[in-house]
Amino acid sequence: MKARETSELSRQPSKDFLWSFWFTLPIYPFSQRQTIRTEVVKNTVWTFDQLQGIFYVVVPIRMSVVKLNAGGLLIYAPVAPTPECIRLVNELVAEHGDVKYIILPTSSGLEHKVFVGPFARYFRHAQIFVAPKQWSFPLNLPLSWLGLPAKRTQVLPEDSSQTPFAKEFNYAILGSIELGLGRFAEVAFFHRKSRTLLLTDTIVSVPAEPPAIVQLDSYPLLFHAKDKATDRIADTYTNRCKGWQRICLFALYFAPSALEVPQLQELFSNALKASDRSKKAYFGLFPFRWQNNWQRSFEVLRDRQLFVAPVLQTLILNRASTETLAWVDIVASWDFERIIPCHFDSPIAAQPQQFRQAFAFLEKPAFTNNSLPDSDLELLKKLEAGLQKTKILRPATDKV
Repeated sequence: MKARETSELSRQPSKDFLWSFWFTLPIYPFSQRQTIRTEVVKNTVWTFDQLQGIFYVVVPIRMSVVKLNAGGLLIYAPVAPTPECIRLVNELVAEHGDVKYIILPTSSGLEHKVFVGPFARYFRHAQIFVAPKQWSFPLNLPLSWLGLPAKRTQVLPEDSSQTPFAKEFNYAILGSIELGLGRFAEVAFFHRKSRTLLLTDTIVSVPAEPPAIVQLDSYPLLFHAKDKATDRIADTYTNRCKGWQRICLFALYFAPSALEVPQLQELFSNALKASDRSKKAYFGLFPFRWQNNWQRSFEVLRDRQLFVAPVLQTLILNRASTETLAWVDIVASWDFERIIPCHFDSPIAAQPQQFRQAFAFLEKPAFTNNSLPDSDLELLKKLEAGLQKTKILRPATDKV
């Protein structure tokens, strides 16, 4: 049984949840970020979950902490160093030793790297290791601008045996994959003792019910549980699950096939009739209309214990199919029994063969029974074609 721990919860603003640099990436929940610590492997592996999203499409963002054999801690993908978060980390420090290593396992995406510098300032003796060829979108900021201490920061070498934690961890670097506009890289870490694989964005698993961190604030869940702007939604388990499942479809597909957008006249007319026209409720605007069969799209995701996020399938990893599969084969050679990704569900009970199968979309012939529906991928495919036409995105490579 996993043990979850957090401070006393409150929906009111609290200094305990304060993320002072929220303006560097102004997404929900902005300056107020609660943290849940979960013990995954007793006295060895913990996760720290927070929340992030846009337009109430909120999903977990996760940091992993691993105890080192000689004492001390390794941090993989830091989250916002709020007073609550740092206190929960320091409880582990008091019992298991100082934070020795901090890992930034991705080269792109401010949503991960924006926390590393501020987090590192709380642990001044920790060494920081970052993925190669750093780049970020929408602003390509140098690491020093994000507060990473230059004297303690170094790039992860290709050969993991050259690192001070080599006796306990394997790692493999995917990329960097040249996309045209920027680059993508991810570093998979394998903790041999606990047989735990740490990943950033490549693999996800979608739970049927909202994760604990998402349930701390039910408003986003109930917002997306509405069928129309005028609905008054009761805070029930069923409605929370309904809202969560729709959030998953938004987050993964952007616009799944079962979603329609009302005409502007209808949109504003419904907003005037909305039961809540506050700023928090976007003044009653609810630009979504779900078809009755929307749950089928979610069930397709649930039928897959783990899969590659659709945006990575259509816009990123297929730019370097051979290179990606070579990385996958290295990772699949490790004897892991669980995966901890930075988003959605965690931990995922999974074997190397299941991880390998998730990348079959890069091979020919592709296993169609494991493919995501073309109808749900339609917007991403259109986006891919448009970006390629304008030469913002490099063409996809052939399947292997």
